[in-house]
Order: sequence, then structure tokens, then C-alpha cells
Amino acid sequence: MTEPSSETRRVVAVVVTFNRLTLLEGLLERLTGIDGLAEVLVVDNASTDGTGAWLASYDDPRVQARTLPENRGGAGGFHHGLAWAVERGADLAWLMDDDGLPDEDCLATLLRETDLDFWGPVVVDQDDPERLVFPIRLPGSTSVAHRVPDVERAARGGRLDGIVIPFNGVLVTRELVERIGLPREEFFIWGDDHEYRLRAEAAHARIATVPAARVRHPSVGELGTPMAFGRTTYNHSPSDLKHYCMARNNLVNLRTYRGWPHALAFVAKTLWFYTFTRPSPARIALSAQGMYAGLRGDFTGHGKYLR
Repeated sequence: MTEPSSETRRVVAVVVTFNRLTLLEGLLERLTGIDGLAEVLVVDNASTDGTGAWLASYDDPRVQARTLPENRGGAGGFHHGLAWAVERGADLAWLMDDDGLPDEDCLATLLRETDLDFWGPVVVDQDDPERLVFPIRLPGSTSVAHRVPDVERAARGGRLDGIVIPFNGVLVTRELVERIGLPREEFFIWGDDHEYRLRAEAAHARIATVPAARVRHPSVGELGTPMAFGRTTYNHSPSDLKHYCMARNNLVNLRTYRGWPHALAFVAKTLWFYTFTRPSPARIALSAQGMYAGLRGDFTGHGKYLR
């Protein structure tokens, strides 16, 4: 089947939100002003801050909203939203959380790439636009880029092939969704986006980051914290919920897509980080709980950390 041309492809934005109404207001104001965007589908994760009522009164036919019966996390939100976009006839789904703000030319810059399946912008600190919020391990290297110029130098032909940071302003084709399915909703948060990229990679999808396209995002703290005398980094989060899900989901991802040696290396890395880099017996115990749950296929334990 012949794919639609770049001029005729139906692009639908999918936004997942939870209790961040002020950020959502700014994001929808930006999205509804972007040419080439057919619709905006908002998945509300059972917010309790008035988001549902505000969306119900939103006066723009291009914006559609659904409120889920319970908070299903980013994973559940994107699982639901991506299926919805396909049902609505999207050729391309543009996926994002409520706390990112794409530059006005972000979509147009991404759409210049016509030979990709899964691609996105760099995500930069809203207070320091040269700093990456999500550091990027450069392909074929052990180097991790923390600033935009490092990514630009590594890019070839205006893009960094083989790497994408989902789900922060990424485009995914309908054809790829039909090939690999939807995000794993049981992951709740943290690792669901990485798993989707790994699944796309396993399906030989064409993946890239386009450094000229930008999404601005609040700082998320200590992602990529140096450890082991600066030889590697660790994604530390002060949130017990995020850490539990990260430990569980990352171990599952590594075991599934990289094999046991990589999974065991992650266990050792976690023990090192919370023994030497940031000593915390409580975090070691929490990590063990999450990892054991992942090995058992139990994706319910994060519920005890929800507030």
C-alpha cells in the first residue's frame, strides 16, 4: 500500500494528563495554533484538580477528551490514546505528556523527515534550552550527551539515527503501531516508553532524533547521575513510586530485549549506586521489591506508592 505523502498525512496529537491543569492549558493553547495538526486527543488519567470539567467545556472542535475511570499512569494513558488515534484515522500520532511544550516549528521540522517510522525532537530544559532534560547515549559510543551541541555534532544529515526519546513529542506511524502494537499499559510509568522503542527497534523500525526540533520541559532532577568514578550514570529519582516502577520495568526490559547478562548488570549497578554513590539501605530494599515483582510478572505493586 502506498503511504500518504507528507502533505496529506493526517497528524493527530495524543496528550496524556494527570493533575496538571495549568500546564495542560498552555500546551493546548500551543497545539491548537500549530498548522498541519488535524486533531488533539487528550487522555485524562482521572485527574482530581478540575481537569475533566475544564476539558468538557473546552470550545474547540479539534480537541477531543476522554477521562479514564482510574489513574493508569503514562503507560495506560498512551496505550489508550494511541489506540484512539488509530481509530480516528491518524496516519501519524504525535505523542506527548502534559508537561512538555513543543516549539511552534517543532512539528513542521519533524515532518520534513519522510522516511522514518518513529522519530522525535530533543527535549530541553525550559530554563536552560541548551541542556537536555533526558540525556542521550550516542549511538556506537559509551558517551552520554547532556547538552544540545553534543547531539548536533553527533548528528548526520540533520538527525541522530537509531535513537529517540519517547513519549515527549515523538511521531509514530500508523503502520508501525499496527506492526508492533500498543505500549504496555501494565508498566504504569517509567520504562514503558523505552520498551516501546526497544520493540520498534526489534521490528527494524526506522528511528531517529531530530536535534533541530525542540520540546521544552521542566527539569526532572538527577537523570544520568554519574557513578562508579564517572564511568557510567544512573537514573536516580527521589520518588519511591518512580523508582519502584523503574527498577521493576527496567529489569523486565533488559531481560526481554538484552538478556540476563544485561539484567544482572543492572542489578549490580543499582547495588553500587545505593551502596556507594548515594547510600540508602531503604532504596536497596525498594529496588529488590520492584525487581522481584518484575521477575514474577506482578505489575500491581506500584499501587501502594500512589497518593
